[in-house]
Amino acid sequence: REIHFEGCMPIEALAERGERTLTFGPLKPVGFTDPRTGRRPYALVQLRAENAARSAYNLVGCQTKMTYAAQARVFRLIPGLERAEFLRFGSVHRNTYVNAPTCLNIDLSLKSRPTVHLAGQITGVEGYVESAACGLWLGLLLGGRARNAELAPPPPDTALGALLRHLRTPAKHFQPSNVHFGLMPELEEKHPKKSRKAALAARARRSFAAWRGKTTTH
Repeated sequence: REIHFEGCMPIEALAERGERTLTFGPLKPVGFTDPRTGRRPYALVQLRAENAARSAYNLVGCQTKMTYAAQARVFRLIPGLERAEFLRFGSVHRNTYVNAPTCLNIDLSLKSRPTVHLAGQITGVEGYVESAACGLWLGLLLGGRARNAELAPPPPDTALGALLRHLRTPAKHFQPSNVHFGLMPELEEKHPKKSRKAALAARARRSFAAWRGKTTTH
């Protein structure tokens, strides 16, 4: 059985979960109105421009492992794409990563070889921003050490700190993670659901600013 990252599931794997699953995922129509009816459509496919001339588009969220012939057949079933010309077909990449809680120290060095440090996707963070942030943090850490300054990681109630803590949290089956509010510690005070994320973000900004004030290097 293949294991897929939940944040980047092939559309055929989602479809296997139920006939309406895609309408709650990549085909989710929330925020859109059909100009012909003035109502929200049942489902839709978003097209994102691939070039400045807007002559090529990709299908948002439609990663797939289907054969090229199957992709052409299935996607041409979508109203408006019956005569689409496909410049490039979809594919799913393999995500290689270490079991971070078992293999890595707090400074992202290998427990088996402490002089070797890892950063980015291979550590178990998922996403472009997350991978870049992980690499930036390691660069700051090692740059500080080169000047005999040891930097503490950002607090776990910040986005980067929460992500780094995820890499240190023991798990029976460690899985990569994007940054999300669920990684952060709970708020001390109760907040309504609608304002909870705003409160978490405000706390994160305050905490990160305080951390920066203590760790700024020259």
